[in-house]
Amino acid sequence: MCDQTFLANVFGPCDNCSKDRALREIYRKSEKVSYCSLCVEMMATEGLKENETLASLKTEAESLKGKLEEERAKLHDVELHQVAERVEALGQFVMKTRRTLKGHGNKVLCMDWCKDKRRIVSSSQDGKVIVWDAFTTNKEHAVTMPCTWVMACAYAPSGCAIACGGLDNKCSVYPLTFEKNENMAAKKKSVAMHTNYLSACSFTNSDMQILTASGDGTCALWDVESGQLLQSFHGHGADVLCLDLAPSETGNTFVSGGCDKKAMVWDMRTGQCIQSFETHESDINSVRYYPSGDAFASGSDDATCRLYDLRADREVAIYSKESIIFGASSVDFSLSGRLLFAGYNDYTINVWDVLKGARVSILFGHENRVSTLRVSPDGTAFCSGSWDHTLRVWA
Repeated sequence: MCDQTFLANVFGPCDNCSKDRALREIYRKSEKVSYCSLCVEMMATEGLKENETLASLKTEAESLKGKLEEERAKLHDVELHQVAERVEALGQFVMKTRRTLKGHGNKVLCMDWCKDKRRIVSSSQDGKVIVWDAFTTNKEHAVTMPCTWVMACAYAPSGCAIACGGLDNKCSVYPLTFEKNENMAAKKKSVAMHTNYLSACSFTNSDMQILTASGDGTCALWDVESGQLLQSFHGHGADVLCLDLAPSETGNTFVSGGCDKKAMVWDMRTGQCIQSFETHESDINSVRYYPSGDAFASGSDDATCRLYDLRADREVAIYSKESIIFGASSVDFSLSGRLLFAGYNDYTINVWDVLKGARVSILFGHENRVSTLRVSPDGTAFCSGSWDHTLRVWA
């Protein structure tokens, strides 16, 4: 879900023909070049054999896709809800708002938990990033960014730094200390630079590397200390809106979703896409790994959440009801993986039984669309952020 898209046409000399034209940035053998559309088309036809055309190659690619789908279908022998029929149904389910965090002057766009299970960082359209004590509801730090629409924020694994960014196209890292009257802006370190807005960011298993996703259609891995680009990930055909790192300690994969309706799994070491899923009918706003790392869930503007099994290489469940007509903006699993929490644009949070595919609860409280949602590291609570300017902690 992207409310505003910012396009910039770059004009200048083409790196191939040297003529002044509208340019497109592309990658050739991992090197970024700026070509005009004519040179891009000519490059696409290089290496074609005799009697081969782009149309014939597209037809061949489609037939190979069809054969792959046939092979996948042969392995699809049973549905998840059929396997789960013998599993005991969930009992009475009660969750309430335990804390409400007020302080943002505009829509809350993103939030993340600290590993200490107590602190929360949130970012907003008001240009502010706030660090909260979720237990006392006190604000511990506040940073005013140079732009509004701070779409992404993340806590470092050590709890000693936060990262954030948005329409400034950058990912900035701020170290956190507990000195009074500290000037956090003076300690800011600009780590990542994209050519369009920053939509998501996440530290890897250390404070030294950070993953970013952007409206420029790419994801990237950066070194925090030097700001050096370590790896870039190209494959999405439109804005990348979300990403999530695999939960294992040696996690070398992550999943991303975007406006091209695709969810893609990437190998961080090679920069290659190793799996791709395209069953949603609209933008994918949120992706989240299952706690075991063997599957992931996605939430989309098509009003559905879906579960993909990485070992079976296919979608195994759809969480939807005819009465749900608004998009899902954010998803996360309970610590056990039995529940899927999903925030929607109709101001509600739906709780789904992952195995049986049934909705077990609807949580009301927010007064505008729910934009972000994360379960705490110990699984005892979850926090949601909304366009009503507040965050709520539920347990």
